[in-house]
Amino acid sequence: MKTRLFSCVAILGLFLAWLPEVFSADDAATVNRLVIHADRGKDTISRFIYGHFSEHLGRCVYEGYWVGEDSPIPNTRGIRNDVVAALKRVKVPVLRWPGGCFADEYHWRDGIGPRTQRPTMINTHWGGVTENNHFGTHEFLDLCDQIGCEPYICGNVGSGTVREMQEWVEYITFDGKSPMADLRRQNGRDQPWHLKYFGVGNENWGCGGNMTPEFYADQFRRYATYVRNFGGNRIFKIACGPNGGDYRWTEVLMKNVGRQMAGLALHYYCGSGRTSRSATQFEEVDWFHLLRNALRMDELITKHVEIMDKYDERRRVALIVDEWGAWHQVEPGTNPGFLYQQNTLRDALVAAVTLNIFNQHCDRVHMANIAQTVNVLQALVLTDKEKMIVTPTYHVFELYTPHHDATLLPTELACADYKFGDERIPAVSVSASRDKSGTMHVSFCNLNPNDAMPIAAEVRGAKLRSATGRVLTAPDMRAHNTFDQPDRVRPERFDNVRVTDAGFEVTLPPKSVTVISLE
Repeated sequence: MKTRLFSCVAILGLFLAWLPEVFSADDAATVNRLVIHADRGKDTISRFIYGHFSEHLGRCVYEGYWVGEDSPIPNTRGIRNDVVAALKRVKVPVLRWPGGCFADEYHWRDGIGPRTQRPTMINTHWGGVTENNHFGTHEFLDLCDQIGCEPYICGNVGSGTVREMQEWVEYITFDGKSPMADLRRQNGRDQPWHLKYFGVGNENWGCGGNMTPEFYADQFRRYATYVRNFGGNRIFKIACGPNGGDYRWTEVLMKNVGRQMAGLALHYYCGSGRTSRSATQFEEVDWFHLLRNALRMDELITKHVEIMDKYDERRRVALIVDEWGAWHQVEPGTNPGFLYQQNTLRDALVAAVTLNIFNQHCDRVHMANIAQTVNVLQALVLTDKEKMIVTPTYHVFELYTPHHDATLLPTELACADYKFGDERIPAVSVSASRDKSGTMHVSFCNLNPNDAMPIAAEVRGAKLRSATGRVLTAPDMRAHNTFDQPDRVRPERFDNVRVTDAGFEVTLPPKSVTVISLE
């Protein structure tokens, strides 16, 4: 098998002196070599990289979170108890709301006050259904309190006014006497909420107004002026960033308003396979191309950060990837505007390799928000009336919780390619960290659905005593959880790891996500 050198996470200068370009199949075991620098960690992997996004889209909010206080489904003030419990288990750190494109037509005053008196609206972006506004500002902030996460609110620049945005921030955060604070108290909330993250617009290059970057930059400067800090609350202002590889958008925004923003939001969906857009009915060609597209996230971050660095040498502005994930066809028989799709082992690999990339770029990536948490796109949770299941993607987020606020450990990896036809991608993805207790955690992805990947790892700066692991895989690449088989894909104990004098040796099963804990 012909292989070539490439770096999965860093330049492999120290390997180039001795690692040849071509190996036979018999040499595969010697190809995959990892160095972990346990003595060189300095950057923190923000837990907000493991954030989530929930829009008024399909059954994400209604039926996903909100069932109403009179529902027979167990709830707390109308919010489903089972969904909250599931999200607490993966330690959701931040939740973005109300959109997405929905935010571009959302007027927050419609979602406050007695629910029976709230006006309805048409959700023009997602299915043309009537929105009753029963889930609004108070309900969202209650949801965040129940989960124990930070709220991230996206304001309406597309069809809203400066005054509307200014008053929303005042309503939520002002602790004195003012018209908006008094209105909040009238609606049952005496004390203000803490609100750190606020997005000044969403996808303003598209559904948020089809603006040019120059026009949006002027709009951002104007709107952001009135997103004020009240009392002790401090707003982290996030500007609408680029769509995928639109590097000119980043150039214009950083040049014109980089000093006015705290974060720049990138959106990227890796799509589906080349020959099939089905979430569950696909072949290896689809597996390969979806994962190849997911790996493009590394290139996008690298190139956008290069532009950001030109105008922000001190790296004050964070890159926020607040929409990302896989986007497949909807499930047969469901409303096309609701974007309800199943979630297989393939999507778990998409999540894992993407999170590894975010970890590696944690010096610039402060937050990311997978789309979307419940019943929409690459969801962690699926519901059907009173039933609830978690998806393979959910299990990746649970496996990766040890990386939250841990110290990134630099890694160098030389590994075989996973080749399909005339194309190839790295077979292995990795990231490593040390938590506050001193335990190291290494997350591996084997993207090859056919072959196991043996790894010889050297851990520099630490002597290991033990290694334990958990793995997420399945016999079939199309495997997914259903309401009839909710545990078809779930993590299992992993024992195929051995401590050595230099570090450890591990053999990664085909099509797997494996997390190793080292002490």
